[in-house]
Amino acid sequence: MSLIPTTILTGFLGSGKTTLLKRVLTEAHGQKIAVIENEFGEENIDSDILVSDTNEQIIQMSNGCICCTIREDLRVTLQLLAAKRRKGLLDFDRIVIETTGLADPGPVAQTFFMDDEIAETYLLDSILTLVDAKHAAQQLNDRQEARRQVGFADQIFISKADLVSPEELDALQHRLKHMNPRAPQKVVHFGEVALSEVFDLKGFNLNAKLDIDPDFLKDDAHDHDHEHGEHCDHPSHQHDHDHEHGEHCDHPSHQHDAAHGQGHHHHHDDDVKSFVFRSDKAFDPAKLEDFLGAIVNIYGPRMLRYKGVLNMRGTERKVIFQGVHQLMGSDLGPMWADSETKMSKMVFIGIDLPKDILLQGLEQCLV
Repeated sequence: MSLIPTTILTGFLGSGKTTLLKRVLTEAHGQKIAVIENEFGEENIDSDILVSDTNEQIIQMSNGCICCTIREDLRVTLQLLAAKRRKGLLDFDRIVIETTGLADPGPVAQTFFMDDEIAETYLLDSILTLVDAKHAAQQLNDRQEARRQVGFADQIFISKADLVSPEELDALQHRLKHMNPRAPQKVVHFGEVALSEVFDLKGFNLNAKLDIDPDFLKDDAHDHDHEHGEHCDHPSHQHDHDHEHGEHCDHPSHQHDAAHGQGHHHHHDDDVKSFVFRSDKAFDPAKLEDFLGAIVNIYGPRMLRYKGVLNMRGTERKVIFQGVHQLMGSDLGPMWADSETKMSKMVFIGIDLPKDILLQGLEQCLV
């Protein structure tokens, strides 16, 4: 049997997770979805779309979807659902796990790689993060959990954008992009999202191509004249020179600050940051493995998501690698095309990661 695709839905309380879920569940798409809620909080799936009362752990919905509360470990719940499905007691095509507002999606994602039985049954598809435009600035400033959720995302949905000015929305999007350049952002109204933007995004698929929005690499005007060589980690260089994002930064989301009396946004003060390593030299496989192993050992808990397409000595194929916290995996990808420049590109998203140590270390692993 093919693996059951699973989506993790995260975001702060009030960001619209339930609205999005309800829409997905009630839309007539012919798919039966099992929803696992980490706990029934304020915004649980309303009982009006549930068939039976909510004392039971697994609830059948009118459209064949099922909803289930975790009062135990996620692993146990996933095993239970898989067993019931095998025996024909439950029928579902995919799973959505809704985490509570303050949850760190990391351990939830790791469950799919650490447990053999789970890995043989389920395929983790992606982590979706909902961000409430109205309250995001405050939440991102005050709560590391909110920043982590952004760092983990494969796709970011911004809700309640109609409640903020275009300038505020632009500043928020710019800030999110600094924290996570991997995840496309989409402004959504009342959970109205096409299913193609929610399911089968292949965020954890090793062979899915590594897209970092090329326009983002142009969005800070400083530093553009130097060559983007090996050690240029360019998504806006994460402010290499520690200059204040002030006087000479002309990105639109900063120009209006003074006029609006908001003060500068200080994106670079967020502890969740991303940086990119690129090189057109090949990696020495043994050196790279040792170095990444050591880094993950030390900084694993602070490494949210990392991913790369690598040019390795000794193979004509791309090597694709990715990780969540301490868990990392790699795979041989397609052949390098004759027309392609063999270029390694890696993106790291984490909490206060020592960028210089990482970049220098990677540099030393090159042939």
